[in-house]
Amino acid sequence: MSDTLEGGPLAQAVQRRPVGAAYAALLSLVVLAISGSVGLALKQPWLFPSLGPTVMLFFQSPRNAAARPLNTLVGHGVGLIAGILCLLVVGQWGKPSAATAGLNPQYLLGGVLSVAITTAVLVLLNLPHPPAGATTLIVSLGILQGAPALLSMAGAIVLITVLGWAADRLLLGRTPKEPNG
Repeated sequence: MSDTLEGGPLAQAVQRRPVGAAYAALLSLVVLAISGSVGLALKQPWLFPSLGPTVMLFFQSPRNAAARPLNTLVGHGVGLIAGILCLLVVGQWGKPSAATAGLNPQYLLGGVLSVAITTAVLVLLNLPHPPAGATTLIVSLGILQGAPALLSMAGAIVLITVLGWAADRLLLGRTPKEPNG
């Protein structure tokens, strides 16, 4: 089921492609800039690759089930947990990342397992959110690790979800009909 439009101030205007493009681009820029600014202030990673496709979903495809707040929060949460568990299981916690030291068999196993686990859990929960696949790889490949970085990732995910939902709700008047449509 798609979301309903309750007649927010921009609901009809964004149906036109140029306006929709400007809306999606501007709000993606604003939301990511806010998250990145928090990161600058805290000196922590509040801007990382999986946030890009997440905000694109929010503002390009707000009716898509994957763009819903529940899907986003659960998806990235599962991705974080699966990534941490796989990083620990393959013995790479605290070691230089695959991006720094190079891909080794342990990182390969951890990476593919984390995506498989994240995918399976989200399918079982019927809460799709494909950008969570990037989150789990960021963690399972050791790109961001340690409590401060992982807590920052969680904080950034919550922040962009709240900002994205609020923007769509206020400007477009969108509300979900069903949680997993």
